[in-house]
Amino acid sequence: MTQIASLVEKINGGNNPVFQELYGTDAAVLKAQADRYADLMAEFEQTYGNSDVNLFSSPGRTEIGGNHTDHNFGRVLAGAVNLDNIAVAAANGSNTIRIKSAGYPEFQVDLTDLSIDESKFYTSEALVKGICAKMKENGYQIGGFDACIEGRVPKGSGLSSSASFEVLVGAIINEIFNDGKMSAVENAIIGQWSENNYFGKPCGLMDQTACSVGGLITIDFKDPANPVVKEVDFDFVSTGFSLVITDVGGGHDDPASQAEYASLPTEMKSVAAELGANVLREVTLEQIVEKIPEIREKTGDRAILRAYHFQGDNQRVVDQVAALENNDFDAFLKMVVESGYSSYMYNQNIFDVVHKDEQVVSLALALSEMVLKGSGAWRVHGGGFGGTIQAFVPQNKIYEYVKTLEHVYGKGSCHNLFIRSKGSIKLDL
Repeated sequence: MTQIASLVEKINGGNNPVFQELYGTDAAVLKAQADRYADLMAEFEQTYGNSDVNLFSSPGRTEIGGNHTDHNFGRVLAGAVNLDNIAVAAANGSNTIRIKSAGYPEFQVDLTDLSIDESKFYTSEALVKGICAKMKENGYQIGGFDACIEGRVPKGSGLSSSASFEVLVGAIINEIFNDGKMSAVENAIIGQWSENNYFGKPCGLMDQTACSVGGLITIDFKDPANPVVKEVDFDFVSTGFSLVITDVGGGHDDPASQAEYASLPTEMKSVAAELGANVLREVTLEQIVEKIPEIREKTGDRAILRAYHFQGDNQRVVDQVAALENNDFDAFLKMVVESGYSSYMYNQNIFDVVHKDEQVVSLALALSEMVLKGSGAWRVHGGGFGGTIQAFVPQNKIYEYVKTLEHVYGKGSCHNLFIRSKGSIKLDL
């Protein structure tokens, strides 16, 4: 029996503890996931002719608390979700990495040249090269491998498909060449470093950390070079609630809209500057209120409102973590709603004033409140001005909620998820 045939047998149609931890207990879902892995192994064998393979899974992530707090060195609460990227991978004994992702042509990375190539910015090849360069610099072994990857983390969904891919590659190299010695947090830091330096995109560390560590985590960016990552001890699945992310569309790439988005960190920092600080984490709400009469003419009232939001949501993350650790899910849900209202009223990242007739997020939040008020929670998800919203929905409201939102935003716009306990991992079947 080949090793691939043996793995298919161990997967057992999804009827095994590993799959249940990653994908839940629905028999049809488990069977579909088992078929997905089997198909990818068959593609790998056909493409690379090797059956001595390893299986990997890397989740997407969702921001749960701390909306627009990280760029002012604040706190966030995030979780890994059960939409994932999976890989079938094996060492190939060469200095070349070959990756074939479903729906895309194969690309290769030559490990004899790990220098930055700006002509490859914004490519998967650049991300992989950067991960290898940083792992080698950090003292880890690297080597050539083949991989087939299939992704279920939708691009542009706010669930961080790119971060999931980065830590998936890191996990493959870690397991195949380093016996799993690298920590999940270091994997995240390397992924972020590669995205910043080899991919050409500045980004924070929240996305990669949530995907790599798994479960619920809180991150404190007070010292952004050394963020403090803490796992939150809470079993989300036991609550009976689903996490529903809805793609509401919207958002614009024109200069006016980009300036609107960029104004968020800029205005927050302008308030901090008037108080002699660089970021809002370095000041208190009391200091801001004390100085409002003096600074509002310089910063504008909206900047002060956004600073008020930062202070509230930054503290709210601490309170949300405490509620979860005390198993007070009702208090947690209440704070999710409070965070959403704060984003709407004070942070003002719900609709773009340049395109004020297009309020896709506002409408989605109104519909969510209509269905869930008193029994769930809802808020903007991520950057805002379009994109996605987040809702915690009890099982007895799932059908009504999805039907209501998809009536407006289209079939398939709702993703019914849960927080999974595992991050980017090799599957030990």
